[in-house]
Amino acid sequence: MSDQTVYKKGIVRTLKGLVIKVQFDEDIPDLNEMLYIDNEKKSPLLVSRLEHGDIAICLNIGGDYSIQKGESVTRSGHSLEIPVGEEMVGRVWDAMGRPIDGKPQLDQAVLDKMIKRPIFAPAFQESSLQNRSDDVLETGMKVLDFFTPFVKGRKIGIVGGAGVGKTVLTMEIINNVATGSGALSIFAGIGERIREGHELFKTLADNDLLKTTAMFFGQMNENPVQRSLIGLSAITLAEYFRDDQKKDVLLFADNMYRYIQAKNEVSTIIDQTPAEGGYQPTVFSDVKTFQDRLSTNANGSITALQTIYVPADDLSDPAVQMIQHELDSTIVLSRAVAALGIRPAVDILASKSSLLTPEVVGERHYRLATRATAILQKYESLKGIIAIIGESELSADDRDDYNKAKELVEFFKQRFNVMEKVTGVPGEHMTREKTLDGVEAIIGKIEEKDK
Repeated sequence: MSDQTVYKKGIVRTLKGLVIKVQFDEDIPDLNEMLYIDNEKKSPLLVSRLEHGDIAICLNIGGDYSIQKGESVTRSGHSLEIPVGEEMVGRVWDAMGRPIDGKPQLDQAVLDKMIKRPIFAPAFQESSLQNRSDDVLETGMKVLDFFTPFVKGRKIGIVGGAGVGKTVLTMEIINNVATGSGALSIFAGIGERIREGHELFKTLADNDLLKTTAMFFGQMNENPVQRSLIGLSAITLAEYFRDDQKKDVLLFADNMYRYIQAKNEVSTIIDQTPAEGGYQPTVFSDVKTFQDRLSTNANGSITALQTIYVPADDLSDPAVQMIQHELDSTIVLSRAVAALGIRPAVDILASKSSLLTPEVVGERHYRLATRATAILQKYESLKGIIAIIGESELSADDRDDYNKAKELVEFFKQRFNVMEKVTGVPGEHMTREKTLDGVEAIIGKIEEKDK
């Protein structure tokens, strides 16, 4: 629809929290269209659904509670759009593309020249899977590079309960991968703590990474409408750099479970009946809509790292399971591992990766990882036996594997670079080749074992 079209205005009929019902006698708006209250603030509304043919159920994005019944409403003719371009890099934005970093809004002349993109899913584009190269990105983290390799254009998830180190690990990966790859980074803070947003911003600034990073924040102080949209705004900018600028993009989303929670809250306030498990009836399409846009095509790639909060440490939670099914690699952080003082607190046996194959990481890496996993699985089963009869009663082979497993656990501990200013202890960075050499030194050459 043209922006020049003149539409008949609507009238605010009812207000209930963030839900506003607007009646249109003519020119009914479309789903996801932006409407604006005819007041001084031009308060923005987003059409969520249509009812009885003439009522638009709208969401009060800005949380403006000064809106009154009887006020007139103007259609925009388009859905929620944000400006996209190089000017967005190095700044912090909200879901509507407005700056929230204390710096001034972009000049109107600059905004007028920038492309405006709708944040809702564009027309389907087929991913160029046949042309996708499996380029391994080094994180510098031994346990991740060895068991859950990062591959350009794929989706990786960090799964764990509260306080096990998801955000700190994400900060470390941003620091290491962004520095090493030189790729453009986009960060979406979805419903997380304001303190964590400040810490991440300061960490990026201290490491001179802001110049290649655009940040979007819809933290837990924001209303659920903004929190549910912030991830889509970040993806819209990522798609611009991938498709128009033909760049490879790193997208970090913290936290995907908070995205589901925000969508659930929105579903509740518009009176949708929840599905089994208490989540919104659209939970499956909400996840798919988000994840399907994190794709690689002929223009470039989006490599996505997402954290997933696990409520009550329950990995069987339906929302957590649904998100995990969309990922290529899943890194599980365990409270039990964290309690042992191991950082990063990765539960190696629970973590999974479809990218750990000879075709992606090479034959040597694959065989070493397979053997190391087998030793660690044996270690877990032997711990119960040792608690009863003692280590001295094990066979020579079992004792050998048990000691190797303990060495592996110790080897995969690592200090974080981003925590150096807090702890005063220098961080570590290990190349993948050195990690393979270290594992090989512990468990021996696979070829010799197989003979």
